Amino acid sequence: MGWRSVMISRPARLRREHFSLVIEQEQTACVPFEDIAVIVLNHREINLTHPVLSACAEYGIGLYATGHNHQPSGVFLPFLSHSRTTRLMRKQLDLSKPLAKQAWANIIRRKIENQAHCLLLSTRKGVERLNSYANRVRSGDVDNLEGQAAAFYFTQLFGNGFVRAEERWTNAALDYGYAVFRGAIARGLVAHGLHPPLGLFHASEQNAFNLADDLIEPFRPLIDLHVYKYPASTEGDLSVQDKAALVALLNVDVAMPQGKMSALSAIEYAAESLARLYEQDDSNLDLPKLIGLHAHALEC
Repeated sequence: MGWRSVMISRPARLRREHFSLVIEQEQTACVPFEDIAVIVLNHREINLTHPVLSACAEYGIGLYATGHNHQPSGVFLPFLSHSRTTRLMRKQLDLSKPLAKQAWANIIRRKIENQAHCLLLSTRKGVERLNSYANRVRSGDVDNLEGQAAAFYFTQLFGNGFVRAEERWTNAALDYGYAVFRGAIARGLVAHGLHPPLGLFHASEQNAFNLADDLIEPFRPLIDLHVYKYPASTEGDLSVQDKAALVALLNVDVAMPQGKMSALSAIEYAAESLARLYEQDDSNLDLPKLIGLHAHALEC
C-alpha cells in the first residue's frame, strides 16, 4: 500500500517511466508508483501523459485536481477494480435501516469523542460537555447530537465569533483538509469493493461520495486540530506550505483497534470494517481515535 503524498505546485510535466512517476521541472525527480498514495495537482500548468493515469488506476493512487480557487475539485479513482464489487453493491443496496442506524451512531459517537479530545489537546474548555453528547448518541443519532456538538465545538475551538460558512483562512484550510481526506477515503472504499455514492446516512442523489462523507466524520477533528495549532500569520489565501501541511496530515498517527498507525492506513482499516458491515452485519466499525499531530515514523 502506498504511503507517500505527492503535491505539485509549480509547472511540471508528468510521465511514466517503467515503475516510477517522473516529474519534470527545473530538475527531474522520480517516485516509485508503489510508494504513492495520493497525487495533488496544484498548478494550472501541469501536463501528464495517459500512461500516468493508467498507472494511478493500476496502483490505486488517488489523483486530485484543484480548481480556480486551488481547492481540490475532483479526484481520479480506479474503476471498480475489486473482485467483490457487484456483490457488495447489492449488499449496500439491501442494508437494513436498523444496521445502518447503528453504524451511523458509532461513527458520530467517535466523531464527538475526537472533537472532545481535540479541545483537550488545544487546552480549550468544553471537553466534559462534548463527552456527555457522545455518551448520549442513540441509534441513528435521532437527537441530532452531531449538530448540537458541532455548534458548540467550533465556537469553543476557534472563538465565539467563528462562523463556519465565512470566507476566511481558517475555513479555507478546513475545507482543503477535508477534501483531501474525502478523496483518500473514496480511494479506500473503492479498493475494498465499495461504491462511494451509496451512503449509510448521506444520501444525496447529486453526491458521488456519500459513503466517504459518512466515514470522514471521525477524521475531521484531526484537520481541525492542525488548523487550530498552525493558524495563518495573516488572513488571505492558503500558501503552498499550508496546503502541503494539510496533505501531510494523511501521515499523522491515530489510534486504531489494530494499534497506532498513520491516518492513511487507518482509512484502509476503516473501509475494510465497512465491508464487514455489509458482508457480516457487523456495525462495530474500526474508527480512529485522535491522539495528536505526530507524523508516523516509517520502519526501516
